[in-house]
Amino acid sequence: MSEIAIIGVPIDLGAGRRGVDMGPSALRYAGLLGRLEALGHTVHDLGNLQVPIAETSAAPLEGERLRYLEPIAAVCAALAERVAECVAAGQLPLVLGGDHSLAIGSASGSARGRTLGLIWIDAHGDFNTAETTRSGNIHGMPLAALTGRGHPLLTGLAGRTPAVRPEHVALVGVRDLDPLEREALRASGIHVATMHEIDRRGMAAVIEEAAAIVRRGTAGFHLSFDLDVVDPREAPGVGTPVFGGISRREAHLAMELLAEIGGICSLDLVEVNPILDERNATAQLAVELGLSALGKRIF
Repeated sequence: MSEIAIIGVPIDLGAGRRGVDMGPSALRYAGLLGRLEALGHTVHDLGNLQVPIAETSAAPLEGERLRYLEPIAAVCAALAERVAECVAAGQLPLVLGGDHSLAIGSASGSARGRTLGLIWIDAHGDFNTAETTRSGNIHGMPLAALTGRGHPLLTGLAGRTPAVRPEHVALVGVRDLDPLEREALRASGIHVATMHEIDRRGMAAVIEEAAAIVRRGTAGFHLSFDLDVVDPREAPGVGTPVFGGISRREAHLAMELLAEIGGICSLDLVEVNPILDERNATAQLAVELGLSALGKRIF
């Protein structure tokens, strides 16, 4: 069993809709800590990082290409330090979001001093930059930043650029890409498994291939799971829903297989928006998926 450090990051500055800042509270309310302990893990809840809110941050200018860049970069830098400290203490960081921009900090901190793989399970590519973004929202850019593309305030938090090499990255479940983002991904060397691949080959084959890629020549991998990869009929409480997503059972299978294969060094659960949720169902699903990734089994 593992020693797990829980870190809440109540940030919604990177998103286009408010509300994901309440995600860490919703996940805790869904019983995350006690259920991890029931699996036999030692759990340390480190509380939440201090995160500025939009009302106290300078409003972005109309058409700004990197909205709230400086406060997001500061939060990610603080998160990278906290995660690196946890790793050095032999703990597995479990980061609760919050919008997906936080993964710039969590994955960078986990990659400090070692070669890390990255599995990114998401409906979106998150591979935009200031040059390609339509919205300016940084939660659409973290995978690009982690692989060395984008503003230097976001790309160097691992102590090197890139934090993760593109050939050590697998993007799974994507089904909504901007045109220029699609072109950039095709040229990047990142392994991309779209919903087409999952439908055609099955989740088990897709995840086994992704795990082989991210474990090859690395110390393990950071797993970043965006709840919007699940179809919104089963995960309604997300800010950027896209129909045609994976099922609850496929999501569990992915997490169970990754736990069986081994190599998870750190984990994000992000983009739960309680304002848009139904009776905390999406937060409850996020907790269940986290448990599956950390060892829960049916039998």
